[in-house]
Amino acid sequence: MPILPNNNGGNPGGPGQRKPFKFSLWWMYAIVLLFLCGVFYFDTNSVTKRVSYSTFEEYVEKDHGIKKIVVFSDKKTVEGYLTDSLAHKIFAGNNYAAGTGIEAKVETNIPSADRLSQKIEEWQNSGAFTGDIEYEQSSPVSGLLWSVLPFVLMIAVWFYLMRRMSGGGGGAGGSGGIFSVGKSKAMLFDKNNASKVTFRDVAGLNEAKTEIEEIVEFLKNPKRYTNLGGKIPKGALLVGPPGTGKTLLAKAVAGEADVPFFSMSGSDFVEMFVGVGASRVRDLFRQAKEKAPCIVFIDEIDAVGRARGKNAGMGANDERENTLNQLLTEMDGFGTNSGVIILAATNRADILDKALMRAGRFDRQIYVDLPDLPDRVEIFNVHLRKIKTAPGLDVEMLARQTPGFSGADIANVCNEAALIAARHNKESVDTEDFNAAVDRIIGGLEKRNKILTVDEKKSIAIHEAGHATVSWHLQYGNPLVKVTIVPRGKALGAAWYMPEERQIVPSQVLLDDICSLLGGRAAEELFLGHISTGAANDLERVTKQAYAMVVYYGMSDRLPNLSYYDSTGQNSMFTNPYSDDRAKIIDEEVSRIITEQYERAKAILTEYAKGHHELAETLISREVIYTDDVKRIFGPRKWTSRTDELFGHKDDEGAGEKKSEPTPPPVDDDDNITDVEATEVKE
Repeated sequence: MPILPNNNGGNPGGPGQRKPFKFSLWWMYAIVLLFLCGVFYFDTNSVTKRVSYSTFEEYVEKDHGIKKIVVFSDKKTVEGYLTDSLAHKIFAGNNYAAGTGIEAKVETNIPSADRLSQKIEEWQNSGAFTGDIEYEQSSPVSGLLWSVLPFVLMIAVWFYLMRRMSGGGGGAGGSGGIFSVGKSKAMLFDKNNASKVTFRDVAGLNEAKTEIEEIVEFLKNPKRYTNLGGKIPKGALLVGPPGTGKTLLAKAVAGEADVPFFSMSGSDFVEMFVGVGASRVRDLFRQAKEKAPCIVFIDEIDAVGRARGKNAGMGANDERENTLNQLLTEMDGFGTNSGVIILAATNRADILDKALMRAGRFDRQIYVDLPDLPDRVEIFNVHLRKIKTAPGLDVEMLARQTPGFSGADIANVCNEAALIAARHNKESVDTEDFNAAVDRIIGGLEKRNKILTVDEKKSIAIHEAGHATVSWHLQYGNPLVKVTIVPRGKALGAAWYMPEERQIVPSQVLLDDICSLLGGRAAEELFLGHISTGAANDLERVTKQAYAMVVYYGMSDRLPNLSYYDSTGQNSMFTNPYSDDRAKIIDEEVSRIITEQYERAKAILTEYAKGHHELAETLISREVIYTDDVKRIFGPRKWTSRTDELFGHKDDEGAGEKKSEPTPPPVDDDDNITDVEATEVKE
C-alpha cells in the first residue's frame, strides 16, 4: 500500500502545526567534541604509516629514503619524512603522487633517546642520512587533551545517565528515576481529568454506596456536619472478597467528587531501597495537604499494612514495617477538619495491623459482600447496556442462575456471551449464549473429540445419575437442572445445580449435601460392582464438610457445642488446639457421619434403582439430560424449590424430549469430575 504524503506540515499532532525547535546544550558539547577530534586526529596534509623500528632502520640505511627526522622525546616516538621514490613505493595503494603537497611519513617507537642519537651519528658518518634532525616536545594542548579528555568524557557520560535516570529532573511522581525514587507515584484525578466511572455504573452494593456517597458529601459540604459538633471521618476501609467492586467504588468516588482524588497501590510504597517507602508516604500526604480538601485512595493496602512483629524469625521486612509506621504517623497527624480522607481497599483485612484499624485512622469499615439476587439483577443490567441482546431476555433468570458470582464474574459472563454469539454469526445475544457462557466459564469448553470407551462412558453415566437420583429425593438437596457426560474442560462429566441461597445453614442441610455427594460412589458400588477414582473430588468435599461439622460447628453427638476454629489466626498452624485423645474422637465422629450418609445414599438408590437405570440409559444415549427428564422418571419433587418455580411450570408437556430451552444455572464446581478423576478413570 503506498504511503500518502502528510499534509499536516510533517506534524501528526495537528494540521498546519510544526513542532517548535528546541535547542539543547548537549548539541554544543557534541559539536565541540567533533571539532577537537577533527583537529587532532584527522590531518589531511600528510599520510602516515606506522612501522617497526627495524623497518625504519632499513628505510634509512638501505633505501636512503629518509630526508628528515623528527624526534618526540616525551612520547618516545620518531617520524621520518620520506623521499618521493620511497613514498611512492610505500603508499602506492593510497594513490600517492609526488608534487601534490602531501607529506609522506613513517612513524615508529624508539628504544631510547640516547641509542637513537648514536644511531643517527652512525648514519651521518656513513652517508646513509644527510637530512635535517629536529627534536620536539609534544604540544601542550595535545598533552592536556590526552590526559584530561578521558575524565571529561566519563563525567559527561555520568551526568547524562543520571539525568536520564532522574527523568530529566521531573517533579513529584516523576518517571521513576533514581532522583525521584522517594517521590509518590500517586495518580491525581481532578475536574480536568476526572474518571468516567460514576455511581450510576456501580450496581448493587446499596449500603456500601450510601456510606461512600456520604464521604463525598463530607468534602462537598463539611459545615453541614461540623456545625453540629461532628467530626469528619479520617478514613474508610473497603473490605470484601475479590471482584465485588471495591476498586470500582473508589473510581466512582473519583468521578463523582468535586475534589482532587489521589489513587495509589499499596505495592507502590514498597521498594528495594531503604527508606523509600516512608519517603513516598510523606510525599503523598504532603501533596494531599496541598490539594485539601481531597481524597486519597490506597488499593490493596495489605501490601504495606500487614501486621508488624509476626514471623520475626522467618525474614521479617524492616523496610515494610518502617513504611507502615510512617503511614500510621501521617494518618494520625491530620487536624480534625483538615479535609483529607483516606480510602483503602483490601480482601485480607484479617492480616492488617491493629494500629491501622483503630478508630482515628480508619474510622469506618465498609464490607462489600458478594451480591445477592436483587443486586445481581442490577449488575446484569449495567453490563448489558453495551450488549445487543435479543428481545425477551430474562435478566432475573440470569441472576438466579449465578448464585455466588461476584460483579467481576457477571461482567465476564456478559462478555463471554457476546463473544459466543459473534462466533456463531448472530445479530444479537440470546439466552442460549448466556447459558453457554456460564458453562464455559465454570466447566470449560466441551471436548467432544475426547475418546471414551463404552465402559468409561457407562461408569460416568451411572456416577452422575447417582448424584441426580439421590439429590432429587432429599429435602435439602440442591435442585438439579442439567447433567452431562460430555467431557468439558478437565472433567469427564458434570452436573448443574441451583443451590439455595441461605444466610444460616441447618445441620440437616449439610447432611443432605454429604449424602448427595456420596450418591455417585454409592451408585458405582451398587450397580457396577466396583468403585473408581471418579469420586475423588466428591470424597474430598465430603471429608472437609464432615470435619467442619465436628470441629468448627459443634454438630457432633459426642462433641457438642465445641468449636476449634480460630478466627483471629493467632494459633500456630503446626499444633492442634486439642489433645490426641480428642483428635481420635474427632476422627471417629467424622467417619461415623460419612458412613451413615453413605448407607443412606445406598438405601435411596436401592429404593429408586429402576429410575436410576432409566436415567443412566437416557444419559448414555443422549449425553445430556435436563430437569424435565428427571421429573418424567421420578415425578415432581415432594419439596418446593426455586428450580420447580423456574422450570417446573409444565409438568407433562414435552416430557422425555431433549430440551434446549431450559437455562442451566452455573455448574456446581465441586461436583465436577476433576483432572485427577479424569486421568484415573481413563486408566
